[in-house]
Amino acid sequence: MFSELMPLLADRTVLITVAREGDTTIRVNVCPKRTSASENAALSTPLSFVGTPEELDRDLAKELAAYVDTHRQLGSTLAQAKATMEAAAKAAQEEAKRKADEKRKAKSPSSASAPAPTAQPASSVRPDPGPANTSSLFGGASVEPPQSKHGEPQQQQQGGLRL
Repeated sequence: MFSELMPLLADRTVLITVAREGDTTIRVNVCPKRTSASENAALSTPLSFVGTPEELDRDLAKELAAYVDTHRQLGSTLAQAKATMEAAAKAAQEEAKRKADEKRKAKSPSSASAPAPTAQPASSVRPDPGPANTSSLFGGASVEPPQSKHGEPQQQQQGGLRL
């Protein structure tokens, strides 16, 4: 039984408890301890056997061997998956950095040599209609521009308050 546990004992501490379960049965618990707080909890899953002393003498060693083998495979698979994920994350970060550098390089030469684009193309800008009638904000009659004493429309000021 202990020779089957040796591969598991190489990496971690294993707690074994033995208790009487019934008149003729015994429970054996095999509990591997975590090697660190960040270790996957699956690697510390306990194994419990219940049987008569004769059944445990006959089958416990081969069940322990299968458990240790599965435990080691799981540890190896988790380590490979972690390494693969770290490599993928690093590659994604490098790709994002490369794309950001390309964008930065593409913007800097073109912005220095090309004039800044206008908000609207010249063909779509409409000329000022002049002193045309405007409609009221509240749907009333149209408002005409203010007239001077001589009947000529006054020029409207741009912005600011009007008195």
